[in-house]
Amino acid sequence: MNPHHPIGVFDSGLGGLTVLREIRRLLPGEDLLYVADSAHAPYGDKSMAFIESRSIAITEFLLERGAKAIVVACNTATGAAAKLLRTQYNVPLIAMEPAVKPAVERTRSGVVAVLATRRTLASHNFSVLLGRLETDAEILLQPCPGLVERVEAGDLAGEGTRELLRGYLEPLLARGADTLVLGCTHYPLLTPLIQELAGPDVLILDSGIGVARQVRRRLSEAELLAPEERTGRERFWTSAPPARMHALMARLWAGEVELARWVESEAEDDRRSPGDLALEPT
Repeated sequence: MNPHHPIGVFDSGLGGLTVLREIRRLLPGEDLLYVADSAHAPYGDKSMAFIESRSIAITEFLLERGAKAIVVACNTATGAAAKLLRTQYNVPLIAMEPAVKPAVERTRSGVVAVLATRRTLASHNFSVLLGRLETDAEILLQPCPGLVERVEAGDLAGEGTRELLRGYLEPLLARGADTLVLGCTHYPLLTPLIQELAGPDVLILDSGIGVARQVRRRLSEAELLAPEERTGRERFWTSAPPARMHALMARLWAGEVELARWVESEAEDDRRSPGDLALEPT
């Protein structure tokens, strides 16, 4: 590995851009590679085997392009595949952890709510996280089916998204939640709408900044930080048609993106085993 090599980041779709943005802010000299597996988003309704298979394929894709570290910018993929990836690849691997600990430290009412996918909330990693906490705070768990699809469609503030969020938030607020943990990397893209619906006194936390700090720490320990005088660049891939994804990705990234598509080894066929997929850029 070489300090000039890029950092590889992946997510089931566009949500990992929220993590990528924090990495870029903290590490402006690093080159960044980002893979959005949007053709298969959301991961929250996929099997463990499918998520593991996709995560391995994406990680190998990034390593083939020289990635010196891998960031699993997806809570669902973290719960399903991070442990496996760490056993198979000898590079720094940084994964997600919902910001529950800082939430219980900052709640005033003693009630914290975690919004995430069903698979994240049911994962072993999340159970371990809750088990490590020493707190009297009440922690409410709220699965949010449909939100990832709304973000992937670019609907961040439409009436359908608003009504979906309102249905998830109102019971939590009625029970006294004053701190919301966004346990999916897609959800920070909805923060303005969540804040509007929850009210200005409700604190909203996500893990993006913490992950970026962990990336910096791990690279520093491995002496892999890029020289500070460099200006980093980004490259993006998507498993969905780039013509459909480019404008939305550029909008969410708030800048121009260099976007390519993966091409599977044969014509796309949902009957094929996930392990048979070969990912290559155009």
